[in-house]
Amino acid sequence: MCGIAGQVGQDPRQNAEQYKIYCAMQQSLSRRGPDQRGMYIEGPAALIHARLAVVDLDGGRQPMQYEQGGECYVLVYNGEVYNTPELRAELCALGHTFQGHSDTEVLLHAYAEWGEDCLARLNGIFAFAVWQKRAGRLFLARDRCGVKPLFYALRGGTLIFGSELKTLLCHPLVPPRVDAAGLAEVLLLGPGRTPGCGVFSGVRELRPGECAVFSSADGTLQTRLYWQLVDHEHPDDFAATVRRVRELVLDAIERQLVSDVPVATFLSGGLDSSIISAVASEVFKKQGRPLHTFSVGYRDNKQYFHATKFQPSPDAPYIRRMNAALTARHHWITLDTADLVPALYAATEARDLPGMADVDASLLAFCEHIKPHATVALSGECADEIFGGYPWYRDKTVRERYGFPWAQSTAYRASFLRPGVLGDIDPAAFVDERYQQTLAETSVREGLSADERRMRQMVNLNFRWFMQTLLDRKDRMSMWHSLEVRVPFCDHRIAEYLYSTPWEFKDHEGREKGLLREAMRGVLPDEVLWRKKSPYPKTWHPAYLAAVSERLRAVIADPAAPLLRLLQKQKLEALLAGDDGRDGTPWYGQLMTRPQTIAWFLQLDHWLRHYRVELV
Repeated sequence: MCGIAGQVGQDPRQNAEQYKIYCAMQQSLSRRGPDQRGMYIEGPAALIHARLAVVDLDGGRQPMQYEQGGECYVLVYNGEVYNTPELRAELCALGHTFQGHSDTEVLLHAYAEWGEDCLARLNGIFAFAVWQKRAGRLFLARDRCGVKPLFYALRGGTLIFGSELKTLLCHPLVPPRVDAAGLAEVLLLGPGRTPGCGVFSGVRELRPGECAVFSSADGTLQTRLYWQLVDHEHPDDFAATVRRVRELVLDAIERQLVSDVPVATFLSGGLDSSIISAVASEVFKKQGRPLHTFSVGYRDNKQYFHATKFQPSPDAPYIRRMNAALTARHHWITLDTADLVPALYAATEARDLPGMADVDASLLAFCEHIKPHATVALSGECADEIFGGYPWYRDKTVRERYGFPWAQSTAYRASFLRPGVLGDIDPAAFVDERYQQTLAETSVREGLSADERRMRQMVNLNFRWFMQTLLDRKDRMSMWHSLEVRVPFCDHRIAEYLYSTPWEFKDHEGREKGLLREAMRGVLPDEVLWRKKSPYPKTWHPAYLAAVSERLRAVIADPAAPLLRLLQKQKLEALLAGDDGRDGTPWYGQLMTRPQTIAWFLQLDHWLRHYRVELV
């Protein structure tokens, strides 16, 4: 994985001062790409790269150039293409030759050969930019599921782009200004974001499955979706569906184990990470090398853990059962309050926005422990969205409730706001507009029952919103420590096939992700295969609540605190006292209850300070 950035425009002012800006943009990506750096600066274009070397360590340097048919193509790329061998063979048959074995070189040749149509051939996670020198044309693209980020801002006739928001903010044309709409994104939807929204004024993000063309001649930018989930008649009966799911999942995992650097897996003892670890263990065993697996826990959690509807059992017994079944070296990582609280601020800087509080912070600290052992890790994100694992898929009352099922908190959020902070934006209407827009854009074929129609809506809502929040989290927290995390369940073939699969198949035997469980029979021990879903673990230690509460009290004791420009002090005091009248619905998702809400306000205050956010 890497970080990419650049500027293309009619007058990029190629001088020493402009070069300093490019260097600052490149430096902002140093955690994403600590191994190699490169720049291409010529005419109206500057392409910037910071590399984390994973495949073809010597031959995959960027920016990479290639000439064909009188055109010079220049590529900067962040990602992995998992079907590189097939693409290389196809291109060789067409007369292409290659200097190394990197997927970067194959991607560049693929674009030179097929242009924008190359996107339909790619299996992978990516964000890339290709400059065509003769045509004066920049092409940008992002992978179908949105695993890798790509932000941009159009200022007059100049396009500025980068892997992270902080990279754009290094450019003087992109000041850290946030208008009322951007503030509403943070305060009413955060840590989620409207697809394509970059929060800062004038900043956008390519949506999953979107590409763009920028012309340096006239300064115009055109975007289009090249992929989205489309409903169709499911072609298979249940038995055939089970076989196909097994084929797809095994193939996705095995493809994503390819690397020239050490590979590890996350192992929580849950279904998804256990499947990945089991498959990886078998592959590594055949290759005669050990797999390293990693799990995260919290000090004294055994003492303080208590079962809830969302988190019914601790992970440790299931991790131990998987350890006994695998040929792997397992690493237990135990975090404490002293690790989690400071990491809240680093996690905000990694995401460039307030995030999922200690759910982000713990992952960031966890990845720091993994990095000395591996440069690549595989994780189980996105199976719940695609296979219907969350409670809001399976609880009919929750499923049919109006609005985003993971964020039924708009009125509660709005109660904290100072009058006039959002201008004339009505909080309920702001959130509702985004919900309705997503429903309107959901593909549902004719003739479906009301229940099946709602399930298509639920999948699309989760795919576009909740899954993106988790993918943002995984990308930013891992890349902060130069760790590439791959997510096999985000293989677009799995998403396409499962989208139209009948709910009765997915809900096999009345179990969450019952179809996936049935498909993975024999891969996992039965007690893990049929374990009730439990989400990413969080700390239950009362010391954590005490620590974040103490810090928030210190923040609001300062009349000049940026947080108090937005929020009512008495409402924050009521939250700290535990008498804010909350009805038990989380701030966001299943894990952000009162301690995490307090921690989120700490992140919000740090974001306003660190980025010197200008409210306009």
